[in-house]
Amino acid sequence: MYLDELFGLTGKVAVVTGGGRGIGQVVAIGLAKAGAKVVILARSNADETLAKIREAGGEAMFISTDVTKEESVDAAMQKIMVTYGSVDVVFNNAGICLHKDTFEATIEEFRNVLDVNLTGEYIVARAAGKIMKENNIKGSIINMASMSGSIVNIPQWQCSYNASKAGVMHMTKSLAIEWADYGIRVNSLSPGYIATPMSVDTPQELKDAWAPLMPLHRMGTPEELIPAVIYLACDASGYTTGSDIIVDGAYSCR
Repeated sequence: MYLDELFGLTGKVAVVTGGGRGIGQVVAIGLAKAGAKVVILARSNADETLAKIREAGGEAMFISTDVTKEESVDAAMQKIMVTYGSVDVVFNNAGICLHKDTFEATIEEFRNVLDVNLTGEYIVARAAGKIMKENNIKGSIINMASMSGSIVNIPQWQCSYNASKAGVMHMTKSLAIEWADYGIRVNSLSPGYIATPMSVDTPQELKDAWAPLMPLHRMGTPEELIPAVIYLACDASGYTTGSDIIVDGAYSCR
């Protein structure tokens, strides 16, 4: 079928960090349904994600990985190469958020958010990019950014998160230029408020404050991110690199 030819991922190996729950889980399932063999990298187990992918007829494996540790990520990538022989797509999704006043947050907390959200994505992108370059794989790396990299959320204070996501966006552009000659594409995805545990389990007063600021008057769903990720992952986006795709219901247009 025409759409399968354009957007299908059959034969590709897709790595998803933080794929045990939330956006990572939903997107991992979507990538598998599009035909990819999916590898989940996470610190906690991903049994539920694996089960859902297999129930849908897909193929998946889990490797316990700490994205902030270079040796852990390198070991995971080598295991993927031994098992599948390729790393074609990376959805660099693992991340954390801290809602805390800057005067209340510790320097250690600030560093931890940047370590996971920015340095962790750098470590994973670097390891995957190296494999792609050495094996002449025309791969796609999709870094998880956020609308928070472009705007400042209110009324919650989350300076560390915002700074980390702004860093991800510019890192993405830098890697896209640096690796263009290798045929490695690097893009970022910037969701708005998405109905996952990270946002749903926040205090009700914050959600009540967010609602009037949303032009569509609702949070997005993780499923609404799947099409953007599949587009960036597949060959149809061969001329798309260094871009940031915003999926925020026009929130950042205010």
